Amino acid sequence: MKKSAELSGASTGSSRASGFWKSLRYALYAVVHPVDGFWDLSHEKRGSAAAGTVILVLALLTRVWRLQYTNFQFIRVNWERINIFMQVMGILMPFLIWVLSNWALTTLFDGKGNLKNVYIASCYAIAPYPLVMIPNTILSNLLAADESTFYVFFYYLSLVWCVMLMVVGMSQIHEYKMGKNLLCILFSIVGMAVIIFILLLFFSLISDGIAYFYSLYKEIIFRLY
Repeated sequence: MKKSAELSGASTGSSRASGFWKSLRYALYAVVHPVDGFWDLSHEKRGSAAAGTVILVLALLTRVWRLQYTNFQFIRVNWERINIFMQVMGILMPFLIWVLSNWALTTLFDGKGNLKNVYIASCYAIAPYPLVMIPNTILSNLLAADESTFYVFFYYLSLVWCVMLMVVGMSQIHEYKMGKNLLCILFSIVGMAVIIFILLLFFSLISDGIAYFYSLYKEIIFRLY
């Protein structure tokens, strides 16, 4: 009985791992066939949050990789002034705010996608960045200074490709026509600005509150001692 349970557990674990790798490989199909790919991503459950998170982490690591290993002739980085944590958060926070903002507007625009769908589609949409920039960073160390056009071309190609996939992805998971989709994206960007403003206001109030109670504490200690 115990052996049967162990075999069943091993089979379940193997099945989950197989499903994870399958959903991760599906990103290669989605970035080349975005219309069908992003439709199946949510409606046929071909993608997963775990695979999407791996793609997101890979994109963040690629950002750091690009800064560190790109040929100094193409990008100059002053590591004394670079904060790796801030570089990562500078991408991660806007990404998460985008997901939250787009999902928050789905009710207003009658979108079909839920928060999980928006997150997965957004993660898969940025897959071209590591796919292009990892080899592009390696290539930069083989190019001469006057061949920088190749590096710049592939860099902007990765960004434009990601933006196009994001637009198509939101259209497919929410089942929008392109006009309505672009309007929703525009409002999502405005929503991001509102969320950022609220977060800054919140942290500013928290900071002021901490400073006030700290100064009050110092005043009390001063009078007592």
